[in-house]
Amino acid sequence: MSRYDNLVARMNAGECVLIDGATGTEVERRGVPQLDNAWNGGGALSHPEIVRQIHEDYIGHGAEIVISNTFATHRHALRDAGVDDRFEGYNRRGVELAIEAREAMNKPDVLVAGGMSYWSWIEKHPPLDALMADATEQAAIMADSGADLLMLEMMVNIDRMLVLLEAGQKTGLPVWVGLSSEPNADGAMCLLGGEPLADAVKALQARGVPLLNVMHTEVRDVDVCLDIVAEHWSGLVGVYAHTGDYHDGTWIFDGIISPGDYAAAAQGWRNRGINLIGGCCGIWPEHIGAIAEAI
Repeated sequence: MSRYDNLVARMNAGECVLIDGATGTEVERRGVPQLDNAWNGGGALSHPEIVRQIHEDYIGHGAEIVISNTFATHRHALRDAGVDDRFEGYNRRGVELAIEAREAMNKPDVLVAGGMSYWSWIEKHPPLDALMADATEQAAIMADSGADLLMLEMMVNIDRMLVLLEAGQKTGLPVWVGLSSEPNADGAMCLLGGEPLADAVKALQARGVPLLNVMHTEVRDVDVCLDIVAEHWSGLVGVYAHTGDYHDGTWIFDGIISPGDYAAAAQGWRNRGINLIGGCCGIWPEHIGAIAEAI
């Protein structure tokens, strides 16, 4: 049985598995310079030792899945940053550094997920056919580099989400999907792009998605999201929320949730039967360690 199949079998049997915390904001916190218009995607080539150490720190605190620092290395973001000639290098090294961390920690059963998104820091999105071509190439690079699965992150528009899902599934790797939500002016829980969360969950039904994540969502909103997911989803469910705020390209760490308080929230999610728990922006290795102790 592969390490992926073994981990999924454990979740299906009722275990709760730990995933890592933030990578993008963590490389920022550790001093890696940003790419203009591509946020914190440059570390795999500019500071690989820091990116590798972050993965090692999460593994050391109990994470059994680490996500490559490739959230911001899709082609259109790198084109906006003027470094799209490094598209393959960023994505290949992003996955390889996570694999190297697994080897350095002597944890062969840790899964490496290739993180994919379509976020634009200048609100400039390519047509869907161009997005399909670019995402297909990115997913293929990650699969060739040794990723165990692909992780779609911050899916906030249903049409683009389905494009990335199809592109990822072409590799034959499992593809997990992460939805990011907030309440709208009327209090209804919606994707950050405005469509109802329920519609996004229903759009993923019967599309071969093994696990759906509520991610990059405020801790206070997670339970409402989980209520909606429970109405429309029968597969595995994960949570990795964020903490802090974002202003003018910088993550604001003042006032982030404490590791103990985040672990308490995670315990509540675990009590609901959630299969996978970790953290997104602003969640550090210490938070993951606190969850490991709590659950």
